[in-house]
Amino acid sequence: MYSGMYHVLGGSLAPLQGRGPEQLKIKAIDERLRGGSVEEIIIATIDRGGRSYSRVLSKLLKPLGVRVTRIGVGIPVGADLEYADEITMMKAMEGRRDL
Repeated sequence: MYSGMYHVLGGSLAPLQGRGPEQLKIKAIDERLRGGSVEEIIIATIDRGGRSYSRVLSKLLKPLGVRVTRIGVGIPVGADLEYADEITMMKAMEGRRDL
């Protein structure tokens, strides 16, 4: 279903705790995009702030010239992707939307 690379940001945005975009591994995405082979970035955030987090990421990533999407329904809020079954993940990938 999915043939690509993963990039783990290493945390989430938490402005009240002093964690903004600059504390995450977002600059490393820019380095990976320089190769020119990336066509789409799929955001799969699962924490409660995931929607606002994905909007911030989208604003940072869209100027880099790639399609930015978010996985669709099927993954419960607060769930760990490690425990999602194959069918649920497939449906979430199929239902992804542009941001």
